Amino acid sequence: MDITVALGGGGARGLAHLGVLRVLEREGFRIRGLAGTSMGGVIAAGYAVGRSLDELSAWATKAMRRDLFRVRPRQASLLGTDRILGVLSELLGEATFDGLPRALALTATNLETGQELVLTQGRVLDAVLATIALPGIFPPQVMGGDRLVDGGVIDPVPVAPARQLWAGPVVAVALSPGPDEWPRASGSSPLASLPAFEVLSRLRAGQALHVFLRALEISARSFTELRLIVDRPEVIVRPRVASVALFDMPSVELMMGVGEAAMREKLPELRACFGWRARLRKLVA
Repeated sequence: MDITVALGGGGARGLAHLGVLRVLEREGFRIRGLAGTSMGGVIAAGYAVGRSLDELSAWATKAMRRDLFRVRPRQASLLGTDRILGVLSELLGEATFDGLPRALALTATNLETGQELVLTQGRVLDAVLATIALPGIFPPQVMGGDRLVDGGVIDPVPVAPARQLWAGPVVAVALSPGPDEWPRASGSSPLASLPAFEVLSRLRAGQALHVFLRALEISARSFTELRLIVDRPEVIVRPRVASVALFDMPSVELMMGVGEAAMREKLPELRACFGWRARLRKLVA
């Protein structure tokens, strides 16, 4: 039962990806490749370089206890990445895409051309810094003269890159709620957990930023749905994490549990991809 997974972005919500992977492992599915963007890219990279889920969980728990978002930026961004670089280096070291235990693809958006860039060469750490570069929040990653930012700008759940890694079924993990849940989804600011947000939220500029980010999140949800309709992954998993803000510091075990529950709901659908009916349809096609 060989599969690939596409792990979507969503900041702290992405910890639920660990639970999804844990269920897939326990149920005997073999993950031949991972494509990820933003936080999904971090988890995909850690797993692809050979880290076990226990190691990833311990690393994430340690990272959640650190003060990652208080570094002054050196470029045109609200936050710097100095401390984030430190924790990512602990996870990924000097690993390169060549010779990884599992195939890996990370996505970024080229600010110069406006195109999606699928990163599959070079140092994994550099690619992760590009895929997590949330526009305006973290500085762009410069690669080959181009400025790269978060791949979720164009491809919130990188199904097509995952499909290029292996011909089997794609399990897409979307961290945004489905359309039926939009009326009940949290309206809290994605920046609510950042330093000095309380002070900023009292200012007119801060209130305007909240409105802008809220509208951007609504737009991103719709765009995610459109991409999933176009890219047609075999299975879509939706951990119920809408109440978690981008920069929250939730319990890693709790988030893993949410991811596990979502994946278990979809196991019958995934197993059906390997039944005789699915094999017959593939043969006829």
